[in-house]
Amino acid sequence: MRILVTGGAGFIGSALVRHLIGNTEHEVLNFDKLTYAGTLTSLSSVASSPRYSFKQGDICDERAVATAIQDFQPDVITHLAAESHVDRSIDGPGAFIQTNVVGTYTMLTAALDYWRGLEGRRREQFRFHHISTDEVFGSLGETGYFTEKTPYDPRSPYSASKAGSDHLVSAWGHTYGLPVLITNCSNNYGPYHFPEKLIPLMIVKALAGEPLPVYGNGANVRDWLYVEDHVRALQSVFEQGVPGQTYNVGGNSERRNIDVVEAVCGVLDRLQPREDGHSYSQQITYVADRPGHDQRYAIDAAKIADGLGWRPLESFESGIEKTVSWYLDNRNWWAEILDRTQAATRRGLGG
Repeated sequence: MRILVTGGAGFIGSALVRHLIGNTEHEVLNFDKLTYAGTLTSLSSVASSPRYSFKQGDICDERAVATAIQDFQPDVITHLAAESHVDRSIDGPGAFIQTNVVGTYTMLTAALDYWRGLEGRRREQFRFHHISTDEVFGSLGETGYFTEKTPYDPRSPYSASKAGSDHLVSAWGHTYGLPVLITNCSNNYGPYHFPEKLIPLMIVKALAGEPLPVYGNGANVRDWLYVEDHVRALQSVFEQGVPGQTYNVGGNSERRNIDVVEAVCGVLDRLQPREDGHSYSQQITYVADRPGHDQRYAIDAAKIADGLGWRPLESFESGIEKTVSWYLDNRNWWAEILDRTQAATRRGLGG
């Protein structure tokens, strides 16, 4: 098939592109604006493949989107392009509304026009796959899980913008018959993760000998999903999923934030011990919490497991080992990003 991936130079998008080129016969067009969080160096391993191509463009640009779709003639559009950092959404919500809501509307409009022009089997098989987050569901208490039936209750500008985009996708399916799919995933981690997010931020700060900032008391809980497990799930959904359906994707790996940071420190202690012999965990410090910080996310992924046969292959322990090892082996990748973007700067204090 021909797969158009929006945001293919980002963290999850680039993992999906690498997976599709490396493990399938699909052709891939990466459509990406190359904002601060997108880098083509994440795709160097597949850049020379005849089945991969790149088109720089903004999902809010109607003409650019329509041209890319018409020129490439995709069988599937996987829509990953989004602003995704909660702290940045607190400081500047406008960019999140523009990209996540207006951009998704632009993609849906172009996809609908394109789909209406298809005929026969190509029309029947076309899919518009929208990739979203579990944060749209709000915050859980100490028990329970998010399911595909959980009401939406977003608490940050980021999650509200993603909730809005989810509703648009669903509406285009119901109103216009566009064959849409939605996936809501838990927190991803792994290689090529932009170093403003928790796990890579802890790695690079630990190696720099800097304090490891943990929000509040560190008791906030997330379900951690290794990114390569996630992209296998995305492939399963757009190849086998039922149009109009939503699938939750989780890693079955709930951890408190402080436990995640301590796990990172433990792996670093083994793989690259500090010169003074002390643990990196001594660098942990507690800082002012994020405004409106959701207490707990946890995914019930039974629907995708039972319906499509997908399950995560990595445990949190194996995934975090692979992740830390990758960052140790690929300093040039993240050092250049830190120099260019100041990604390690604290944001989202709400002041």
